[in-house]
Amino acid sequence: MVAALALAVVQLGCSKQSTLEPESEPARQIAALWWWMLAASVVVFVGTVALLAIAWLRRGRPGLPLLGEREGASTALVVLFGFVLPVISLVVLFVVANLGVIKTTEAPSASTTTLRIEVIAHQWFWEVRYPGTAAITANEIHIPARTRVDVHARTADVIHSLWVPQLNRKIDMVPGHPNRVLFYANRPGRYRGQCAEFCGLQHAHMALYVFADPPAAFRAWLANMARSRPSAASGPAQRGERVFLSNACASCHTIRGTPARGEIGPDLTHLAGRTTLAAVTIPNRRGDLDRWIRHPQEVKPGNRMPALNLSRADYQSLVAYLETLR
Repeated sequence: MVAALALAVVQLGCSKQSTLEPESEPARQIAALWWWMLAASVVVFVGTVALLAIAWLRRGRPGLPLLGEREGASTALVVLFGFVLPVISLVVLFVVANLGVIKTTEAPSASTTTLRIEVIAHQWFWEVRYPGTAAITANEIHIPARTRVDVHARTADVIHSLWVPQLNRKIDMVPGHPNRVLFYANRPGRYRGQCAEFCGLQHAHMALYVFADPPAAFRAWLANMARSRPSAASGPAQRGERVFLSNACASCHTIRGTPARGEIGPDLTHLAGRTTLAAVTIPNRRGDLDRWIRHPQEVKPGNRMPALNLSRADYQSLVAYLETLR
């Protein structure tokens, strides 16, 4: 119970990723179940502490009943808080969870959703695809607000778990076993998610954002994401594109509209349109992007991105080029 209270304090203090701040009906059901579990735990805990306190007060006086002269009341309290209430609480919570919450949070049928997306987990980033379009992005999922979205999730390597607590429960991503979950946001906003299954060295830095956009804004975003990369107009950006294509970058990453077709790292076609880098590890700003390229193992130890042995001018040109990819 103490652990549950501590968890509540931590989550309430972290509004960006909290089970207790639901923004969809499935998440609301989960939050309600959590509060009922906490209430039942408090009742049982208080009763247990009360019995311990009474026992401590009557220590050394074995002939003194717990409640004055009422011997039967002592036994009744022990049975009530030690057996009856825990059993009733567990049975009620089990029934509510299985008949109510699980049905509300389970994977939706295709006929009840209007959009399907695919989320593929890698060590350590999230690949996001929108079937029927050429749109591919990473670590930032966009969905239209107030729309039921069918999320198909799978892993490209080890076991991962996809969890956006303000939208729904977590689902496991086991090799060879695709999984599904419903995403629905009551209103536009940004909701933080996390890999909830230990998946290696950078498990803690495998986060994501779900952006619930107004429907019109989502359609505009999706149309832009489906396009190939914009032309590199400026001199530094053009030089940066040559640097990108002539080094290991093109072997690991894809930029649609160029010969780069790597599949090891995230698709970078619209990198500059994202708000974060390295799976929400650092913000997507010029200085952070430059540091990420120069010293990837300092930013995120163990990731598969190698350091590049480039000149200062080449680094600057490469950053200038990547900043044009919107």
